Amino acid sequence: METKPKISNVSKTLKSDNWGKLEDLNFDYYFNNGTSKRLSFEMYGKSDGIAVLLYNPKTNKVVLSKQFRAPVYNHSIQNGFLVEVVGGAIDKNESPEKAAIRETEEEVGYKIQTVEKVSTVFLSPGIVNEKVHLFVGEYSEDHKTENGGGVVAEDEEIEVLEIDFIEALKMIDNQEIIDARTIMLLQYVQLKKLMK
Repeated sequence: METKPKISNVSKTLKSDNWGKLEDLNFDYYFNNGTSKRLSFEMYGKSDGIAVLLYNPKTNKVVLSKQFRAPVYNHSIQNGFLVEVVGGAIDKNESPEKAAIRETEEEVGYKIQTVEKVSTVFLSPGIVNEKVHLFVGEYSEDHKTENGGGVVAEDEEIEVLEIDFIEALKMIDNQEIIDARTIMLLQYVQLKKLMK
């Protein structure tokens, strides 16, 4: 007996192409009850991204950043300023690892050589098309450069925070840290006992 594909007759409709693309994904969906229906879902995104938590097992500190995020401001939370890990977009023809190392120096001013892959996740799969590659990386003061603070041409203004690991975990409990990527990476470091 031939089974019908769950999804067929797929097409996309571009609705906006400003900073990111807003598209409709249209398709016929075959339900388990034997009926079929034409569905349309909005998807938004630019390119895939990275997130990196820097940690120093000798000092038990982590490097985080603080920057303005319009959707956080829109919700009247923390005046729009979010404490988070290094994050950014992967450039064309760039590997996630290379993007993680580049973004780390641009945002927080540490030039590290390697990162360790944790996972690849979707943060809001109901609408956002972006996959985020999660990494951790060890750092020391030897890695500090004169860079950091973001890319002026991209209108970034980033405050670099070096925080005790235990304090960062407390910031999750008291909701000073509410960014999903940051929470996942801090908890990963805790679960893997990379820090005391």
